[in-house]
Amino acid sequence: MLLDLVLVAGGLALLVAAGDVLVRGAVNLSLRLGIPAVIVGLTVVSFGTSAPELFVSVGAVLAGVPALALGNVIGSNIANVLLVLGIPALIGAIAVDRGLTRDLWIMIAASVLFIALAFTGAFVWWHGLVLLAGLGWMLFDCYARARHAQVENGRAAAAAAAATDPAALEGADDSISGWRIALFLVLGLIGLPIGAQFLVTGSVNIATVLGVSEAVIGLTLVAVGTSLPELATTAMAAWRREAGVALGNVLGSNVFNLLGIIGVAAFFGTIPVPPEMLRFDLWVMLGTSVLLGAFILTGRAITRFWGVVLIVFYALYVLSLFGMSTGGG
Repeated sequence: MLLDLVLVAGGLALLVAAGDVLVRGAVNLSLRLGIPAVIVGLTVVSFGTSAPELFVSVGAVLAGVPALALGNVIGSNIANVLLVLGIPALIGAIAVDRGLTRDLWIMIAASVLFIALAFTGAFVWWHGLVLLAGLGWMLFDCYARARHAQVENGRAAAAAAAATDPAALEGADDSISGWRIALFLVLGLIGLPIGAQFLVTGSVNIATVLGVSEAVIGLTLVAVGTSLPELATTAMAAWRREAGVALGNVLGSNVFNLLGIIGVAAFFGTIPVPPEMLRFDLWVMLGTSVLLGAFILTGRAITRFWGVVLIVFYALYVLSLFGMSTGGG
């Protein structure tokens, strides 16, 4: 058990580090090739920061434990709302930007589409095509809105759309050399699958020792672990009172998890949907999205009180998962 915990911790650390260097290398290579910064922000950065979850899910499918892959995505979306927003709210109230209403509806639409496909029984290649098509539409919508904001607001839009400024992109560095870009890319592409393998192996072994399913471990341990980068980003945004960044990070991550990660993973093998996920976890995921929507639509800040409420909700969810698993439900 101790060795398995070391594997999980080491895998998570390697995933975070490899994902970071991959983003740095990919961003700077894209800018060197003359790709517009707004496109780099919407694609390279977004995909790069989701790389740990992607490699874990693909690795789980290839390892014959697809329930862990599905649990990782569903559990990450639940944790992103209840923990990634709940914990930073304890630092200070998170002001809510009602300008994110459209992004909220996109997240809820992605959740409904995902649930509808899940009720077909399993995710296969054609489900992947549908999900990736939805992701493509979302990216085009984000790009169109960014360009529209530039045209409508002129220079004033630069502050609101920082992704159009190359210097504002995560990992962008004008002084970085070509060999360092290549090194970052190589280290990222090597480290991600190794870290994913460590995490999947350790998680499956822990599930066996505890007598719970891989789905439960994916929904909890793996999901929280792969959500740590989002937690760190959101905590810093909350500390700096950057509400749009904090909430936008959660909304974007949830959409990418559903449409991008399972969309790609479905091409590597069939991903059956366990009955208990159809009965419980998918609806909890949708419920947390609606709960977040209540804050955005009303403009109500996520205060320390609501932060405690969100964390308690997550604790009850985890307890119910292990209770059902050990109870044979």
